[in-house]
Amino acid sequence: MKNIITSSVAVLGLLAASAALAEDSMPKNSARIGAYFISYHTKGDDLSGPLTPPGLNTKIQSNSTLYLAYVRTLSSHFEVELAFGVPPRTKTKGSGPAMLGSVPFDGVEISSAKWASPTLLFNYVFFDPSARFRPYIGIGMNHTAFYERRSTPAGDAVAGGPTKISLTSSTGIAGTVGMSYRFDDAWHVYASYSASRVTSDLTANTAGLIRRSHISFGPRTFVLSVGYSF
Repeated sequence: MKNIITSSVAVLGLLAASAALAEDSMPKNSARIGAYFISYHTKGDDLSGPLTPPGLNTKIQSNSTLYLAYVRTLSSHFEVELAFGVPPRTKTKGSGPAMLGSVPFDGVEISSAKWASPTLLFNYVFFDPSARFRPYIGIGMNHTAFYERRSTPAGDAVAGGPTKISLTSSTGIAGTVGMSYRFDDAWHVYASYSASRVTSDLTANTAGLIRRSHISFGPRTFVLSVGYSF
């Protein structure tokens, strides 16, 4: 009986050592490149301020940009992902009445801005690392800063003159679900769908006349990418 117990302990020890060795031999780092396809589920307060008709709002055009990410493997099932993209120029169109006096409004591009929007995610990856297909889920935080904010000539016409736009930065929760496919130990392809909470306070200044709105952008992103592990 004592020999059986000793043998069992030895076997378990060997299995644990083998698992630890296999995990130690896993690549710890991964660089990914691909494409972001971004859509927006915008909800905002109507523009308010002096000489502002009721019912003026905005909507954001979908766009796409380059996706880049660095991923650090923590264990066989957990990883940390820092994802970001080449800041896209996002175009804003008017939503509301077709005309403001003689000036077209609804569906007209009135402003644009670029977004710098890195996201840090903590991912749980299902199945064994040797599996070809591995789904994953993640949760984390997104930070978005807006720059190169511009009012278009049409936006200036709507506002009544040259207009300066400011948008406050945003920090909010982000989540993702995805799937990876392993070609070999180094190369993988990925597809994922993510959502982030991005809100901002808009201020439009037209020769001292201030108009404001609070906007929830509701970005949803679909990503296709290829990754190299090392």
